[in-house]
Order: sequence, then C-alpha cells, then structure tokens
Amino acid sequence: MILLVAACFIGIATGLVLPKVSKPLAQMTGQYVATGPVAQALATLPVDDHPSTRGYDRDSFAYNTTDDDGDGCTIRDDILKRDMTAVRYKAPSGCQVKTGALQEPYTGKSIRFVRGKQTSAAVQIDHVVALENAWQSGASQWDAATKQRYGNDAYNLLAVDGPANQQKGSASAAYWLPANRRFRCSYVARQVGVKQKYNLTVTTSEKQAISKVLRTCPAQQIPKQ
Repeated sequence: MILLVAACFIGIATGLVLPKVSKPLAQMTGQYVATGPVAQALATLPVDDHPSTRGYDRDSFAYNTTDDDGDGCTIRDDILKRDMTAVRYKAPSGCQVKTGALQEPYTGKSIRFVRGKQTSAAVQIDHVVALENAWQSGASQWDAATKQRYGNDAYNLLAVDGPANQQKGSASAAYWLPANRRFRCSYVARQVGVKQKYNLTVTTSEKQAISKVLRTCPAQQIPKQ
C-alpha cells in the first residue's frame, strides 16, 4: 500500500512538473492552447523566430519629445495624469504632475508619486511592447513618422513601478511577466493589441508564453484603443 501511494504521488508530481520544464511535453498536454478573443488575435500575428536588433536606435522613436495633443505637456505627464489618482499639478492651470497616487499594475502595490530629481523615477512610463522589441518585430522598417507615433502612443504606455520597469527592460512575454499575477491577462492582451495595431511579429516562444497566460482567462478582451 505504501509503495502504491508513493507511485501515485510520483506520477502526479511528474505530470505537474514535466510540462514546466519540457516544451514538447507542454505542447502535447495543451499548455500552450488558448481560446477566446485575444487568442484569436494572437493567432493572426506573423511569427518570426529570427528577429534582429541590428541598427536599433531608441532615439528614433522620439519618446516624450512631442506634444501631440497640444496641452503643453509631453506624453509622460499625460500618462501620469491618466493612470494616477489624487493628482496635483505644479501650477494651477498647468499639466505637469507634481504629486499623485498610483495603484501600480506590475507589482500590485500602491506608490506615492512626488516629482523631483530623487523621486520621479519611482514611477516610470513603460512601453508595454518595448521599443527594442518593436524594432526587431518590424519597426526597423518604419518611416520616422510611424516610429514617432509608436513611441508616444498612449495605447502602449502604462505608469508603472520604476524598479519593475527596469527589471523588464526590453523583454517580451517569453522572458518577463508582471509579478502581479492578477494583471498578467490584461498585460498580454495589451501586448497582442499593440502588435496587432502595428502589424508586428511574435516569436514562437513569445506566442507560447502569451497563450499559456490566456488559458487562465479565455474571456479576456483586447483593450480598446
């Protein structure tokens, strides 16, 4: 009886662990099979397993250097204003955010934002599909205007925890997901939405990682633009 129980335990443990360490086995057991509207959109994205960052130029995206809505502020302040609560401005009639409260999506913690040389970096603006990831997914072929539009597109921007943003860097979903598991479905859905909007590619590993998240939330919708 003891041997039988031990054998059952080993069998169950093997079934749970092996798909996590073996991609072929994970494919066989359906770990990367997802359904729902985001999964359908993901299936339409072209796959490129040989991306290149050759010639990557972050400055070509002109992030935070334009005032597209004409309010006198760049996109950073626009996103801070959109994503935070209890916002106060440097001037009564201005748009430069002085303080605010952020319910941060990547970690799930609350952050008190205070503008200043030593404090502003606590909240950073993340490109959900990173600029370098976009470059190697097709953006390298864009003209200057399209790159600038992408670099300052509010649809692809979120106010987030500074250290979490630094940890993510330019990683795709294959290499980085938010520590806050409750936000992962929304996160990958927005990545799919951005890549669909700009006709960008995904790698097989990236597609599998996104699909694995989407298996837990088949009703997830792509965020509206």
